[in-house]
Amino acid sequence: MDFRETVAFRKTENGISVLAQEYGSMNANARELADRFDLEKLTPEFYADPYPTYRALREYAPVKRMAGGSYFLTRYDDLLTAYKNTRAFSSDKKKEFAPKYGASLLYEHHTTSLVFNDPPAHTRVRRLIMGALSPRAIAAMEPGLRRLVDRLLDEMARKGEVDLIADFAAAIPIEVIGNLLGVPLDEREPLRDWSLAILGALEPVIGPDAFARGNDAVREFLAYLETLVARRRAKPGDPERDVLTRLILGETDGERLTEKELLHNCIFLLNAGHETTTNLIGNGLVTLIDHPTEKARLIESPALIRTAIEEMLRYESSNQLGNRMTTERIELGGVELPPGTSVTLCIGAANRDERQFENAETFDVGRTPNRHLAFASGAHQCAGMALARLEGAVAISGFLARFPRYALNGLPVRGGRVRFRGFLSVPCLTN
Repeated sequence: MDFRETVAFRKTENGISVLAQEYGSMNANARELADRFDLEKLTPEFYADPYPTYRALREYAPVKRMAGGSYFLTRYDDLLTAYKNTRAFSSDKKKEFAPKYGASLLYEHHTTSLVFNDPPAHTRVRRLIMGALSPRAIAAMEPGLRRLVDRLLDEMARKGEVDLIADFAAAIPIEVIGNLLGVPLDEREPLRDWSLAILGALEPVIGPDAFARGNDAVREFLAYLETLVARRRAKPGDPERDVLTRLILGETDGERLTEKELLHNCIFLLNAGHETTTNLIGNGLVTLIDHPTEKARLIESPALIRTAIEEMLRYESSNQLGNRMTTERIELGGVELPPGTSVTLCIGAANRDERQFENAETFDVGRTPNRHLAFASGAHQCAGMALARLEGAVAISGFLARFPRYALNGLPVRGGRVRFRGFLSVPCLTN
């Protein structure tokens, strides 16, 4: 829907349209939001609610040039073009990350992991990972996942006052990914802190403290993984279910990862699987509190959980930003981008594009169709999306069945990040 369609023009007796004046004010405010948007100078208001700014950008500056010469994309069709055209839009981050990270372990990690590479490296790693995340393998995980969720729900029922993130949303993916990689239960405690530090360093602007935390986390994680991999080489697991064993052994044709690729992509798997699923569960449960009618609808009709999960992914996308680099001259939205242009793909904005989604600002647990971009699209579509959907569905449906009257017990604390949208803490009463 265009801004101009949000106001019905009506003339008053003296010929002046009050609604038109209101529209003019809205229009000016939206233009101002779009004009002053700067990815490197974000306000607390933006972190709390970026969607008015995203709406303004879609309308008035859908291909927005940033001060450093990069471009910020907010329309669904433009993101889809970038995802599908892997020839013109590269995922390789060596050029982009070199000035940000220098010759650091953060640079080594983020330029080695699956998500920030082009074929053939991307193809080789993705194929190995997908083999261990087959539909059969994921289906085999469901009974254990349900037992985990039931155990967490039992613990929360005993406590009464809980934190939806620490006690539930973050605990689930840590256990699932820990199981996939075969991390012993008594060695999982530092995993979440490592993940938050490494992913926090992906923010558009980071200070020296965030850089140091991220670099230290990569160093500590690599040291731990060297030990874990040595153990697994000595005693391999089932490659049909054990992702780490599968990555170590490689394919039947003998294609294997280098040691550096192996270690850094284990880090990537933990980080990606942890962050997106934690945010999906946390964002979903808070969004339901904010939309009591939809919450009641989902409780009354539990079969809606699958469409509800897709709507949670669309409405409050766990991963809000992606990046590409143009390799050739290309035009988007009437703007010509030369080769070597850095492009930010705003998933959070595209998933509320009125041109793609009817009543895009409305949260609807029964929405269909819902071709959102929360898991990207094309060659880089999230390898673990089926697992994330299963975790989200089992967690949220189980929580609602056990605690239908749950409520906030204080103000939720956002993560203070723009790339990944989620909560650090959500105090809650279960009854």
